[in-house]
Amino acid sequence: MTDPRDENRDDPLFAIDSDAPDSVRYADDEEANTVEAEESSQSAETADSKSLLPAIPEDVLILVSVRNTVLFPGVILPVVVGRERSLAGLDEAIRNRRRIGLVLQKDPETENPGPGDLYRYGTLASILRYVKTDDGSYHIICQGEQRFRTLEYLEGFPFLLSRVDLLKDKGTITTDIEAREHRLKSLAFEGLELLPQAPAEFSNAIQNMTSPSGLADMVASFIDIKPVEKQELLETLDIQERLDKVIDYLSHRIEVLKLSNKIDEQTREAMDERQREFVLREQMRTIQKELGEEDDNAEIEELRQAIDDAGMPEEADAQARKELKRLEKMPEASGEYSMLRTYLDTLIALPWSKYSDETIDIEAARRILDEDHYGLEKVKKRILEYLAVRKLNPEGRSPILCFVGPPGVGKTSLGQSIARAVGLEFVRASLGGVHDEAEIRGHRRTYIGAMPGKIIQSIRKAGSRNPVFMLDEMDKLGASFQGDPSSALLEVLDPEQNSTYEDNYLGVDFDLSKVMFVGTANVLDNIPGPLRDRMEIIQLPGYTPEEKFEIAKRYLIDRQLKQNGLIAEQASISDDALTHLISDYTREAGCRNLEREIGAVLRNAAVTIAEGNAEQVAIDTSDLKEILGAPKFENEVAMRTCMPGVATGLAWTPTGGDILFIEASRVPGKGNLILTGQLGEVMKESAQAALSLVKTRSLQLGIETGYFDNSDIHVHVPAGAIPKDGPSAGVAMFTALASLVTGRTIRHDVAMTGEISLRGLVLPVGGIKEKMVAAARAGIKTVLLPKRNERDYDDIPESARKQLEFVWMENVDDVIEHALTPTEAGQQVSA
Repeated sequence: MTDPRDENRDDPLFAIDSDAPDSVRYADDEEANTVEAEESSQSAETADSKSLLPAIPEDVLILVSVRNTVLFPGVILPVVVGRERSLAGLDEAIRNRRRIGLVLQKDPETENPGPGDLYRYGTLASILRYVKTDDGSYHIICQGEQRFRTLEYLEGFPFLLSRVDLLKDKGTITTDIEAREHRLKSLAFEGLELLPQAPAEFSNAIQNMTSPSGLADMVASFIDIKPVEKQELLETLDIQERLDKVIDYLSHRIEVLKLSNKIDEQTREAMDERQREFVLREQMRTIQKELGEEDDNAEIEELRQAIDDAGMPEEADAQARKELKRLEKMPEASGEYSMLRTYLDTLIALPWSKYSDETIDIEAARRILDEDHYGLEKVKKRILEYLAVRKLNPEGRSPILCFVGPPGVGKTSLGQSIARAVGLEFVRASLGGVHDEAEIRGHRRTYIGAMPGKIIQSIRKAGSRNPVFMLDEMDKLGASFQGDPSSALLEVLDPEQNSTYEDNYLGVDFDLSKVMFVGTANVLDNIPGPLRDRMEIIQLPGYTPEEKFEIAKRYLIDRQLKQNGLIAEQASISDDALTHLISDYTREAGCRNLEREIGAVLRNAAVTIAEGNAEQVAIDTSDLKEILGAPKFENEVAMRTCMPGVATGLAWTPTGGDILFIEASRVPGKGNLILTGQLGEVMKESAQAALSLVKTRSLQLGIETGYFDNSDIHVHVPAGAIPKDGPSAGVAMFTALASLVTGRTIRHDVAMTGEISLRGLVLPVGGIKEKMVAAARAGIKTVLLPKRNERDYDDIPESARKQLEFVWMENVDDVIEHALTPTEAGQQVSA
């Protein structure tokens, strides 16, 4: 059974009177289910007193008197019970899980009604939920089950007891009753349509009602009539007669509701709320003007003066004054008033004509860059060239720089150093995860909560038209059904267009030509081509171990000492320990993990000092294992290349270069090639080309005829959980297969990279700088590189060049000569 909600109680059609302490209040099924069940607690003394009562016969009903309401069968109602006699009866019913009888009292003012004060007809009800409050009263949810008539009351109990006669409806379902049922449903639907907020649940309940008696009881329960009239309906057992009475009552209430709605509509037509508010505000303005209290005009004048002082260009100034006139004529209570005020505040706050003083001193800039960053000489050189051109030609359009490199190499901090070197404001907008074009270009003002995009918001925050603006993580932009943010950046980063950049929220042009844009990215390939074409790419390679050592000595240790509440006199890390931290506990292109490990070592020292066990702690190599555990990385080159078929390649990753192992094995089979290790299509093709190249050189390698006919070749590239692709492992695959079929091991200190062709040529590849840094870091002594990659030699860091011996290969014969160990006398490979 679903009933109307509380908000309809006071409507002229459906209502329940509830002005007495024991008043019955309506709650639907959802509200009834939220009442928490609570076991009634009784003291030992109360329990003893209850045990002295005589037993209550099964055919006797506990009665609870209520005021101003009538419960009908099939209806669920909440009841508040607070009078002593009613509480005693309810305690007994709850304790013994008995049903109760709800009976209306004749006079609502009677505080302690007796049998003569109650009507003879009531409703048998079951208690669905109950809770006892702190003041001792009960809140119960009860459901009407059946009508009853009291026969006689029993004496000797602290509550009302009566023998009752359970009553049934009279009459059978006839066409007359069905017609009245249909009429009552129609009237109920008509009444619900007249209500401003009629609950859909009640309409559905009426529609689904199949019992004429139940329909009459439900409508009678919630119709706005007097309790005495409801009691009369409760005592009407004949179904047809009851339906007629309910139809009469409901028809009357509908007519009253129609008349009420008509009166309301006439009133609204006579004085519309908006018109009334406008008249009152105009009167208030007139009164304020006579009294000299023109607050609104003062606010408008203040905005007008702010527009005058903002120094806007002609188009923006005209737009601002147009919107100000609209604001002046608009009432403050209007929903558009606050939107217009926010828009004007945004226009006024933008730095239309505010510039920061740009002081470019090349020597000071060089000193600042050296203070903030170690190494990166080519990057610093390009930045200084950029600043020099900007100093000599301030009105020129400088290129937009984009720093690309692995995480932790200092891309973001380089932008901060540039801002510090030229004395400009620095703002940063993170583009990682941005997938909505409106986040760049702003939302149109037609939307609630509209705001400018990241570009205009950051310019407003900087308070200057010429800040250093860093667009961080440009390779993390993502397109979606909401647009492509990278396309929105095309106008921002084009010096030919950004002087007339238009944000959707502003609706007017804003000049971005004086902004010094700097971008950062980890992977260049993820930046769309047109956007990449608008920037000058500056590659930042990974740091060599020597550079990491200097960075740690100059920056990281001091920073971690400060973060952990230490000073240099309290804790120190030896150079040898720092070297082992770099080689044995970190393997990365940048320095973030190195800084974390330094922090872990210094935190251990902080604990020792805080406990009072020492005043000064010096960390050496022997202390690292106890603090950080066993070394996380080891030199696996010698171990993995001590047998034929294992070659060391060099790979490029988004986090810098790395070494890559190629393992080849021969198993009995039918001449198949098995490839594992999550290899991409290009890498699989390289393995097939390498095998074909080995087969064509069988005679040169001393392989007997039929070697491959009864064997399968398995090529595996650890680690198998990491996807790999690209052609640069071709030389390493050929070398691993050549080592396998000849039985000659590959020198453990040799690594190689390069693409191969079926003619045996070694073709150039990319990422040479990162690969050489990785080779030096891994302890490689000799690297085999394509001859056509000699042009990249100058890009290799000096420290790596000193550590490595370079062999430039033109074809695979050079690979065999320098990578494989010499053939022993008489050695031959057999099938």
